[in-house]
Amino acid sequence: MKFGVPELEDLGDVSGKSVLLRADFNVPLKDGVITDDLRITAALPTINWLIEHGAKVTACTHLGRPKGAPDPQYSVEPVRQRLSELAPGVELLENLRFNPGETSNDPAFVDSLIAGHDLYVNDAFGASHRSHASIVGPPTKLPSAAGRLLAKEVDILLGLRENPSHPFVAITGGSKVSDKLGVLTALLEIADSIIIGGGMCFTFFAAMGNSIGNSLCEPDQIETCAQLLEQHGDRLHLPSDVVGLGPGGKIGDPSAGGEVRNFGRALPEGWMGLDIGPGAAAEFGDIIAEARTVLWNGPMGVFEDPRFEAGTRSVAISVAESSAFSVIGGGDSAAAVAQFGLADQVSHISTGGGASLELIEQGDLPGLAALRLASNAR
Repeated sequence: MKFGVPELEDLGDVSGKSVLLRADFNVPLKDGVITDDLRITAALPTINWLIEHGAKVTACTHLGRPKGAPDPQYSVEPVRQRLSELAPGVELLENLRFNPGETSNDPAFVDSLIAGHDLYVNDAFGASHRSHASIVGPPTKLPSAAGRLLAKEVDILLGLRENPSHPFVAITGGSKVSDKLGVLTALLEIADSIIIGGGMCFTFFAAMGNSIGNSLCEPDQIETCAQLLEQHGDRLHLPSDVVGLGPGGKIGDPSAGGEVRNFGRALPEGWMGLDIGPGAAAEFGDIIAEARTVLWNGPMGVFEDPRFEAGTRSVAISVAESSAFSVIGGGDSAAAVAQFGLADQVSHISTGGGASLELIEQGDLPGLAALRLASNAR
């Protein structure tokens, strides 16, 4: 039992028992075909342990964002087919979010889920930051435990939060300061350096009094950014240059025209910053090279557009080549290292972007708290 959360061995003898496994099989689909089955294969250590110890496993998951009713485009059938290839004999319930009781944590829906089951295992790290019925309900009714994936994620991320090797470098990107403000505040308590890229850097530029053209900006966060720079400016590293797209240009469509040009920390009217520049990439690389722990969440630019992928690629290479213990916090950063063929060169890629950030920020998740209370109650 780590961090007070019961693990599989704490369930005792599972032979002949029926286990409800909450997995996170929210895989990407294109035209009904799974494009990345990482979230399915990541659950296999838990599934295999349960089967090898004689348990009957029924898995459940959400998929996409259906509106509380059956929707064919969000059917788990493609997942069921892939799961049957990887773990024959494991049943899979239909999409949990086809029932509005999942997101509302309806007790009646919880009862319907656990009916006929003896034990509950939560291996859905990517969903454990949500107080949904399948996450927080079953531990109040059944002997429960964390699966291998959930336990591993918690061990790594809470270890990083509570006892990282220094220097600890955090890399943050993405669009909005408001989305990352909580985790930024938490990281300032533990990280030695915080690199800030992506669209969020332009709100910081605005706080410095720089013109940012048509770049992303959150006016209501400018004062907050100014305060962060005043209080922690020595540890916050902003890009020294950025790559911008000129008037008439369109993201994702080079044929639309629009000049691409490198700037410092100020852009002319009509220009939009969409990536960090080569100078910033080199400077960030030097900081990463000195690190013993690296956490990365959020790309440095719109890497999906080849014109603006260089900054994210450069940082990904720096992280991959670093001798530090490196953690990718899920989401777009995980997609980036996969796109650049570097996934096997980082220490850990989290399966939950939002969950990983909330765990680092709060030190706990609703799913973990439910398991902990269930353990204490027995």
